[in-house]
Amino acid sequence: MRQVRSRLGSLDWQVLAAIACIVALGVASIYSATAHQAGRPSPLYLKQLAWIGIGLVVLIAVALVDYHALARRAYVAYAAIVVLLVVVLAIGRVGMGAQRWISLGVIDVQPSELAKLVLIVALARYCADKTVKGGLGPSQLGPPLLLALVPIVLILKQPDLGTGLSLLAISLAMILLVGIRYQSIILLSLAGLMIFPFAWNVFWNSLRGYQRDRLLTFVNPSSDPLGSGYHVIQSKIAVGSGGFWGKGFLGSTQSQLKFLPEGHTDFIFAVFAEEWGFVGVLVLFALYGFVLYWIMETAYKSKDRLGAFLAVGVASMVVFSLVVNIGMTLGIMPVVGVPLLLMSYGGSSTLTVFAALGLVLNVRLRRFMLFY
Repeated sequence: MRQVRSRLGSLDWQVLAAIACIVALGVASIYSATAHQAGRPSPLYLKQLAWIGIGLVVLIAVALVDYHALARRAYVAYAAIVVLLVVVLAIGRVGMGAQRWISLGVIDVQPSELAKLVLIVALARYCADKTVKGGLGPSQLGPPLLLALVPIVLILKQPDLGTGLSLLAISLAMILLVGIRYQSIILLSLAGLMIFPFAWNVFWNSLRGYQRDRLLTFVNPSSDPLGSGYHVIQSKIAVGSGGFWGKGFLGSTQSQLKFLPEGHTDFIFAVFAEEWGFVGVLVLFALYGFVLYWIMETAYKSKDRLGAFLAVGVASMVVFSLVVNIGMTLGIMPVVGVPLLLMSYGGSSTLTVFAALGLVLNVRLRRFMLFY
């Protein structure tokens, strides 16, 4: 018990305060985005608060268990998540044109979100065990690529393009940290050019009609302003109408008047930007920047390679979410259904990001030999 109290006392409360601020802004935006429903706010913000409470328990639990012990069980967890992704494709719940959830009665679980965390730990264990000079050679690239591709293919078949691309970004960041020999880059480039036509055909045919329309609309949103381009056009109007100071809490007319769909999930940044304006966005970016700096500092100061790989994997997950979600809100990235971490509504997403931040705390707490 004394050791647990000592570790809790060593937690970085400054970054926890920054995370709490982002989460609070997210809950306020969810409240505002759903305030027009049935004449009163939807209970979704209360559900999100419940997920955040569970997430805090998960964060502390993950932070207190030695990350080396977690890594030793990484491949077992990886096998379990692959089985769950297969189960989703077989008997998963269908919603909004996709088959992504396993229904557990009162709640639905989205294994593809949990797959991000499991893949980070599995790849970190593999990469940390490899001490190669000059980077990974062609024969050494196979295992990490296979670890990444199996869940990515299963997730794309749901279909969930955003999460699949997120796993790809995480994998590339961690593999690049190990290093790749120039022979591997040449072989990968040649192989990519040879299989690209076949892979693109398989990828394009695996997408649903609305996903193809979203990608095509990215080039020219005004080609279908009332259909596939509607979300992006309304989102850009919301962000622009926020001006310098914003319209204030509950003042988001694009959301309150039901012009902006999915304001509590994928387009929550547009709701926030309209209500808090340019100044509010700068504050939000500063909070995210501080959290990212803390994660990368943890990677730099980690006492071993495993800790560094875990932190870099989490950082790549956060960066991908920020860049793609805000990019698609502003119309400079295609709409691929990526939530804004710590702000968008969603149980599985909230638990995953809290567990990931708990993993970084775990590495940070053990960067000194004091705890061994």
